[in-house]
Amino acid sequence: MKTLEGRILTARGLLEGRLVFSDRIQALEEGPMEGPYILPGFLDLHVHGGGGYEAMAGREGVEGMVRFHLRHGTTGLLATTVTAPLEALKGALEGIQEAMRGPLGSAILGVHLEGPFLNPRRLGAQPPYPLAPDLEVAQALLDLAPVRAVTLAPELPGGLDLVRFLSERGVRVQLGHTEARYEEALEALKAGASGFTHLYNAMTGLAHRAPGVVGLALEQGAWAELIPDLLHVHPAAIRVALKAIPGLYFVTDAVAAAGMPEGVYPLGAHRVEKRKEGVFLGDTLAGSTLTMDQALRNLVGLGLALEEAAFRLTLYPARYLGLADRGEIAPGKRADLVVLDEGLRVLEVYLGGERVA
Repeated sequence: MKTLEGRILTARGLLEGRLVFSDRIQALEEGPMEGPYILPGFLDLHVHGGGGYEAMAGREGVEGMVRFHLRHGTTGLLATTVTAPLEALKGALEGIQEAMRGPLGSAILGVHLEGPFLNPRRLGAQPPYPLAPDLEVAQALLDLAPVRAVTLAPELPGGLDLVRFLSERGVRVQLGHTEARYEEALEALKAGASGFTHLYNAMTGLAHRAPGVVGLALEQGAWAELIPDLLHVHPAAIRVALKAIPGLYFVTDAVAAAGMPEGVYPLGAHRVEKRKEGVFLGDTLAGSTLTMDQALRNLVGLGLALEEAAFRLTLYPARYLGLADRGEIAPGKRADLVVLDEGLRVLEVYLGGERVA
C-alpha cells in the first residue's frame, strides 16, 4: 500500500489529507496536511504524438508518445490518426492495437480517427488523403482497433448515414474539418453526433446570418474539445466557450514535435516545422507542442480556478467517453495520479498505482 499527502482534488474540491492506494484508490483520510497538489491523471482525447514519436508510426511510435506524455501527467489518451492512404491508416490502427496489448496499454484508451472522412477544402494541415463517407471502410477500420471517437465532415454525401452507423456502435462522432452550414451540422447532432473537434479551428465560424458549426456548438453543444495552447484560440474565445458549452474539455492536439527542439518533424505523410512554441505546415498551424500540464497552467493563467481547470482535463473527458473508473480521485477508482508543486509543475506521476520513472 502506498500513501501521498497534500491537497487532493476530489469531487468536493481540494481537500487536505492522505491518499491510500495500491492499483486503485483505497481511502482518502481528511486532515490538515502540508504537501503538493494531488490530481487525477490527465486524459487527452486528441493527441497525435510527442517526444519525436507519432501514432502513425506503429507500436514503437505509439509507445514513445505515451511515455512522453506520461511524464507530463497524462495517464490516459486516445492515440489520434491523421488522413493517410487506407493501407497506411490500417497499419497505424494495427500498431495502436499492438501497443494496447503492451506494458503501457492501460494508458491507451483507444483510437481517435481524425478522418479520413474530412472535407477536402478544410483539411488544414491534414495530409491530402480524405475519403468520402463509406460504411464498409468505416467497419474495416473499427475491426482493427477500439475506435472511441471519429472526426468527420457531416455535409459530405453519405455523411449522415455514417454518423448514424458510428453512433449506433458506441463511437463518439465529432464534427470537424468541415464546411457544414449550421443546418447541416444540426442534422448531424440529430443523427447522433456528440462533439466538436478542436472547436473554432477547421470549421465554419460564427456570423450573425450564418451561425455555422461554431454557432451550433455554442448554442446547443453539450460536449466539445478545444486546444488551450493560446495559439489556436484567443483567450476571449475560450472564455465564451466555457460559458456556453457545459461539457467543454481540453486536448493538446500534440504532434511529434512536442517536447523537441525547433526543426522538421513528421505528421503522417507531411513534414511540419516547429518554430518556437508552434508547429506549422507553411503558415498553417499543424497540431501543437502542448502538454496537459502546460494546458493546466495556461487555463489557470486565464483565470480559471485550479479545480475547474483540472476537472476539464480529467473528469469531463472521462465522462464524455463513459469511463467509470478514471478522471477522479475516489475509493475504487484507478490510482492514476499526477502530483504537482506550487507552480503546477509535475513532481510525480502514477499509472495504476505504479510510479512512472
